[in-house]
Amino acid sequence: MDRMFPQRWPSATDQLASASHEFIGLSDITGFLKCYVGTIVASLVAAFLVALFYNSTTDPAFTASTQILIEPRLPQHLQDGGEVTLSLDTAQVESQIAVMQSEKIAAMVLNQLKLVDDQKFNRPQTPPLLDRFRKAEAMLVEAVGLRDSARFGWLREHIGLSIRETPATLTEYEKGRRAMSIFRNGLDVRRVGVSYAIDISFTALDPEAAANIANATADAFVREQIETKAEAAKEGGAWLETRLEQLRTQMNKAMAKAQEFRSRHDYSVNGEGAAEDETNAVPTLEELETTAETYQKMYESFLQAYTNSVNQQSYPVADARVITAATAPLYPSAPRPKLILVFAAVAGLILGIALSFVRHTFDWTIKSPRHIRDNLGIDCVGELPHIGRGRETGRVDEVLRHPHSRYSHSLRKARTEISLSETDHPIKFLGLTAVSNDGSKSSVASNLATLYSMSGLKTLVIDADVRQPTMTTRLLGPSSGLDRPCQDLVRLNIICTPGRPFDLLPSSVVDAKNLLAAKNMEAFFSDLAACDLAAYAYDVVILDLPTLASGPDMLKVGSILDGVVMVADWGKTHLETLKDLTRMLQTSRTPILGVLLARARTMTFSHRKA
Repeated sequence: MDRMFPQRWPSATDQLASASHEFIGLSDITGFLKCYVGTIVASLVAAFLVALFYNSTTDPAFTASTQILIEPRLPQHLQDGGEVTLSLDTAQVESQIAVMQSEKIAAMVLNQLKLVDDQKFNRPQTPPLLDRFRKAEAMLVEAVGLRDSARFGWLREHIGLSIRETPATLTEYEKGRRAMSIFRNGLDVRRVGVSYAIDISFTALDPEAAANIANATADAFVREQIETKAEAAKEGGAWLETRLEQLRTQMNKAMAKAQEFRSRHDYSVNGEGAAEDETNAVPTLEELETTAETYQKMYESFLQAYTNSVNQQSYPVADARVITAATAPLYPSAPRPKLILVFAAVAGLILGIALSFVRHTFDWTIKSPRHIRDNLGIDCVGELPHIGRGRETGRVDEVLRHPHSRYSHSLRKARTEISLSETDHPIKFLGLTAVSNDGSKSSVASNLATLYSMSGLKTLVIDADVRQPTMTTRLLGPSSGLDRPCQDLVRLNIICTPGRPFDLLPSSVVDAKNLLAAKNMEAFFSDLAACDLAAYAYDVVILDLPTLASGPDMLKVGSILDGVVMVADWGKTHLETLKDLTRMLQTSRTPILGVLLARARTMTFSHRKA
């Protein structure tokens, strides 16, 4: 009896289901998280361990802050009737901040506090990785109580913590640059809002040192302003003094000429045209007096400027003052254990999801019904949960021993899906196959037969996997089914399995009678149908077919069956091998009902309602 492929037309329910699977839904996200929960948890644990290692090996740092106020004013001797305060724009304030961060201020602080040779100051706040391991080593020794270095020597050798670096000898210039770098890294200068107040903070390993350096920085800035103004006034005064001397000499010469001209008592003006050449060569008294007065006024002006410059040198006024002095902080500012743990949790979660996505991208094993449908174009008839290695591979009567388990309930739904398959006739001859012999095919076949029998259908199981007779071995023992003599009529070799509600045709009979040949198997089915005995009136016949590894010739018998279900193991069956099995069955014109996904760790299958 030749059987063609069953005609399956997409129903409205299938079309809606197909449309819904074109988008990523909540079930896909939860399934992804359940599938890779181990990777995400491992990443979180690793991130927390790194955060714990960082917190435990980082020395606490303290931050002290001081504030100064920039308020430029005119000197008192230049103010008329009251105090005059100048305004600054943003660029000028930023320029003052740049001065505070300059190396000039840093050098003043380093010299004042003698920080270049201070070993505690020159110790880096962020220790090298090797130093962190040394500190962790010391903490581990103290925690475990291994005081004897000989007992701890093995760990020191294998971890490499016993290596000690020889400190390099630095020149004076290198020491200065190192101290300068540490100072500038620990200094933080910020403007307070839009005001003229400047916040100067310094972070150090010692709270007292942090406060002293912050206060010294503020004092150095104020002192630098005073010194700069004094130096400018000094230079200006020196130039004015030189210029005054020149003006005094010129003024005296002009006055002497006028006095000499006046001593001759010659105040008359020559007549018209008389002595014209002499008049043009010798200046008049009015001209000499005017020149003398001009030099005198210039001298008096420069003398006043020189006096102001001298006063400014004697009474320098700074444009900034300290409004809040730094004090030693009571609590460390770094590290922040809670913040680091939160950051580690976020980073670990992101890393875990990223690794899971990478694993998912390069993982070509079957893990969801959608994966089967999108890549093979066939339906998934059900998912069977993972119930433990020993139970799932060792028990072929799981539904009989645990009828209310998740496995039994899922297999009942799969049986319903198989029964509702849109074929041109009811499913009576059903085959189960897989890609390899180390899967769940035989246990699924046995439990499925038990379900059919428990529902009142007389069921026969044919162990057609002659190369790997798992069904016969598990139901009849290692040798009872293989050494049994074979009768001429195939149906006479059917055995009523002890403790099972279905009958079994052992694999030895299938091999001896060559029932894997399609015509022989069809003749056996015809003999069963023609027999009038009630003992052979089977409602359902389930064939435990050979696997893909057995070769294409042993799967040709599937062409005479009503349908074949491929059993795939979740996360184990490779997509390409399942594609090969599908092409092999299609080549032999075997009607494929779908794929049954066994050992599923995440259940995402939505069953169709009858």
